[in-house]
Amino acid sequence: MHAAHFDGSFSGWRQVARELLAQHVAPQAITWCEQDADDDLFARAHVPTEPTAASAPVKVPRQLLELLEQAARYRCAERWSLLYRVLWRVCQGERNAMLAGDPDGSELHRRLKAVRREAHHLHAFLRFQPCSAESSPNFVAWHEPAHDILLSASMHFAERMGAHSWLIATPRDGVYWDGQRLRHEQRCPLQWRQWAQMPDDEGQQLWLTYYESTFNPSRLNRGVLENNLPVRFWKNLPEGPLIPQLMQRARSGEQRHGQALAVGLRAGKIIRPRAEDAGTSGSAAPDLPR
Repeated sequence: MHAAHFDGSFSGWRQVARELLAQHVAPQAITWCEQDADDDLFARAHVPTEPTAASAPVKVPRQLLELLEQAARYRCAERWSLLYRVLWRVCQGERNAMLAGDPDGSELHRRLKAVRREAHHLHAFLRFQPCSAESSPNFVAWHEPAHDILLSASMHFAERMGAHSWLIATPRDGVYWDGQRLRHEQRCPLQWRQWAQMPDDEGQQLWLTYYESTFNPSRLNRGVLENNLPVRFWKNLPEGPLIPQLMQRARSGEQRHGQALAVGLRAGKIIRPRAEDAGTSGSAAPDLPR
């Protein structure tokens, strides 16, 4: 059994996988071991070296490498073993291993779909808030993704935030945009976590008031809501604590109204219909030519 040690990154896995392929090591003979680069144990050779006869360079389709890199962002116990199994089979001539109709290919594409959906969740449910701490970026956000999509998906915000600096911290890694370039840390610094989890947004109460005022209990569908806004994100959204309260109001009878009663009683300008509109509102429609 080969113990393949690497730093937990796709580039590290790719290097070790190429060496294993060159040695003709089958997937079932490998145990993949992620270790930190600064771990003393990582100083050991990541692949047991054995004399092998000279062989032709390993050629891997570019499309497969792109699929494997994306699927490597999926977190699970068998993350790396599936990737090597697909790689091994394709290099043995079984190109159907990368297709959705194959058992391994089906699992590969399921992971790809989950990774893409998690990137969408980052874009949809991240809430930047101002931060005035010394040396901090202009905006900070805390997010808890289920997969390792932060680095690949965060450039979405660089294209939309202009010259503002911002950071996104997660329980694992973090990214910092200084207005020109993106810095990624595989281990999110403690200072970044503190900034992201203790923002000082004075406008948050205004946002909560707006969110509550736009809630329409008559259109509430809990299943659809939780499918499009998973419950695991609620705790990190400013409006998250409001959602259960608004749902409870709807269950207690407010779904009979187009808006919550509290919103209907708010002071505001009354818009009355014009006289000509009121006079013609009940008239019959003219006959259309046959």
